[in-house]
Amino acid sequence: MEPDLQTKLHQLRALFKTMSGAVIAFSGGVDSSLLTHVAHEVLGARALAVTAVSDIQKQSEQKTAQRIAREIGVRHVLLATNEMDDKDFTANTQKRCYFCKASLLKALGALAREQGLEAVVEGANQDDLGDYRPGLMAAKEFGARQPLLELKITKTEVRQMAQHLGLSNWDKPAAPCLASRIPYDTPVTRERLRKIAQGEELLSNLGLSVFRLRHHETIARIEIPVGDFEQLLANRKQLVVGLKRLGYLYVTLDLQGFCSGSMNQGLREPLVSVNKRCS
Repeated sequence: MEPDLQTKLHQLRALFKTMSGAVIAFSGGVDSSLLTHVAHEVLGARALAVTAVSDIQKQSEQKTAQRIAREIGVRHVLLATNEMDDKDFTANTQKRCYFCKASLLKALGALAREQGLEAVVEGANQDDLGDYRPGLMAAKEFGARQPLLELKITKTEVRQMAQHLGLSNWDKPAAPCLASRIPYDTPVTRERLRKIAQGEELLSNLGLSVFRLRHHETIARIEIPVGDFEQLLANRKQLVVGLKRLGYLYVTLDLQGFCSGSMNQGLREPLVSVNKRCS
């Protein structure tokens, strides 16, 4: 590992040494996995990884989180969250992620106090500052620590550190919540989430690893890296049949390719400036 990266990993360990204990918001993604690994390494039993379980997450993500937690050896609990009972969340305004993160951090704060643990930690990294992330505001309001941001650690650096530490999910693609597939101001419903989850399972079954099914009511807009177009088109009929069985009338392939956070591209200045590279 390069010296600069070794320095940042040392700083990350040092940061956790300043805490008497920590509850980590643990999704099973690489960002929170790195934090959980280092927290467990430094704090031992005083580190508690917490995975939110709800309708907005795929069940496969919960299973991944449980597997990674076992690999790390950290204390791990599942916490049922109730975003779908929150009208502010289901209205799906541009502040949707704020309401979700605020609710989660409030619950984690209560758990931290109950367990006698000092800090609530979440995994935003330096690259997240380049997109519209209202959840960052919630983290600030609730006093959550964001070690990757504090140390200016980028996503690439997170993956390099995770690989160095032997985390099996070091190259796992990002997996934001299913609500992120629904355009703003279209309400989040369990039926829409179900269709998206089942549609993305079809994409996974084709052997694709990076994809989004953007839900536009009767239209399924598929985003995959341009390099995977040929693989998808070779299975076009199978996919179209499957998605139409789910209730989509039209199946489209976005020629821009995969764009993380593409639902933010319609937001106007000064609220957000989006300059995403599509792959």
